[in-house]
Amino acid sequence: VQLQASGGGLVQAGGSLRLSCAASGRTLSAYTVGWFRQAPGKEREFVATIHWSGGSTNYADSVKGRFTISRDYAKITVYLQMNSLKPVDTAVYYCASRRAGVTSTARSAYDYWGQGTLVTVSK
Repeated sequence: VQLQASGGGLVQAGGSLRLSCAASGRTLSAYTVGWFRQAPGKEREFVATIHWSGGSTNYADSVKGRFTISRDYAKITVYLQMNSLKPVDTAVYYCASRRAGVTSTARSAYDYWGQGTLVTVSK
């Protein structure tokens, strides 16, 4: 599975961005897709994940109520809608996938990674 992340940019605090993760190479019917982020000098951390077929989702506590993960079957794309952005959300955001029927918050559980897309939230 090849993953292509896009949609990052510069936004003011309180603003919104939508990230996209486009998949190619195969279908995602047996996969879960997750978003992770890595701020400068910090470990890569879990943000959100979705099971492609069942649609079950899981979010990090820090983004619950502000971020929404979703998928588009026709476009084989997973989205991360980010609202009420804060400066602490500034990071490189990565999408990743794993062939499994359950979601996971563990970075090590994911097999395929896309390149990152930078999100910068100014005060």
